[in-house]
Formats: sequence, structure tokens, C-alpha cells
Amino acid sequence: MNSIKPDEWFKMGPFTIFDVETTGMSPVNDRIVEIASVRIDQDGSKTRYSTLINPGCTITDKLTGVHGISNEMVKNEKTFKTVGYEFTEFAKKTTLVAHNARFDLSFLQESLARNGIQIWQGKTLDSIPIIKKAFPGLPSYSLQHLRFALGLQSKNGPAHRAFADVEWTLEIFAMSMKRLLSTQR
Repeated sequence: MNSIKPDEWFKMGPFTIFDVETTGMSPVNDRIVEIASVRIDQDGSKTRYSTLINPGCTITDKLTGVHGISNEMVKNEKTFKTVGYEFTEFAKKTTLVAHNARFDLSFLQESLARNGIQIWQGKTLDSIPIIKKAFPGLPSYSLQHLRFALGLQSKNGPAHRAFADVEWTLEIFAMSMKRLLSTQR
């Protein structure tokens, strides 16, 4: 770790920061309605992948109120079977990073298995322990609290949309990696 400069944290990758929005909290009973990701290769280049997904079931008004994704928005979108292949190809040979990775990864793995697609076999990191180490003692490590505590602007779009949440996760993860690497020097 000592040989990597803080601003070159991505050389420890490649990484794919990802986030999902769903029809509920159960990976078995609920479905993914949006997936977004940013792949950061070891040269620092970034590639984005984001899509809405037709879950094949109804999105409740309550959940539309949370993430803003309606049945009308997803009715003509691809199903997870297509998206699952696209996403795993996009993220191939990277380390997946998610904020509260257990939630996102459990939905990803269950959805891949349900659709007969090989489950993710690669590395996965939860950004929360890394952020806690870099910024200890904060009252909350929720993405929205971190966003405000670290002064991040809302230029990425509304909270609880996968493309916005993944951009904030990337910013906070990068800040944390830089901070941790600078203390190692």
C-alpha cells in the first residue's frame, strides 16, 4: 500500500461501484428495478452502466415514493435476465464495491441465480467499514448522512436513485481511500 499515492487509489483496483433499487427488502421475494455502476480501471478511467429494469411485478406506490421509480417507467425496460449478463460482463475482473454491500450483493446474487446466470464469483467490498476507518466517530454512516457531513453536492440527481447513490458512493469511497493512503505514507 505504501507505494501507491493517495490520489492514485484506483491503482488498487479495478473497482466497480454499484447500487440497486428494488421493489422491497427481500432478495427472495422482491426484484431489482434499477442497477447503476461506475467502473474505475487501474489507469483511473471511468465507465458507467445504468439501467432501469422491468421487474415483472408491481412496484408499490410506497416504494415509488422512496426511489421515484414507477411501474410506467419500467414497463418497456429490459428484464433482469438481459441486464444480469450485461452487468456481470461490465464488472468482470473488478472488485465490486457497494454501500452496505450485503443488501446490494444479496439482491444481485439472488437475481443472477433466479435467472440461470452464474453468480458473482469475484471480490466484493462494503464501503462502510472503509469509510468508518477513514472518518471515525460520525453519528451515522448512511449514504445521505455522509453526503451532507462531507459536503457533497446533489448534482448527481435525487437520493435513492441508483445512478445518484453510486456517484456519491464513489466520491465518498475515493475520499476515504485517499485519506487512508495518506496516513500510510
